[in-house]
Amino acid sequence: MHRFLIVIEKANGNYSAYSPDLPGCVATGATRKEVEKNMHEAIEMHIRGLKEDKLPIPKSYSSAEYIAID
Repeated sequence: MHRFLIVIEKANGNYSAYSPDLPGCVATGATRKEVEKNMHEAIEMHIRGLKEDKLPIPKSYSSAEYIAID
């Protein structure tokens, strides 16, 4: 199993998502739930394409952290 960080951003009227460890793998959606679903499908398709082309699946090095500022 592979795990990848995704970043979800609220845009003007929709949401967009990307994975820092999978350049070019992006998705959009009208809602947060929709963009999560679409990004999951985009990553599956991206990984399937890498396997078909016999290319290595990138390791996930990205992480995220919230920092609280007073």
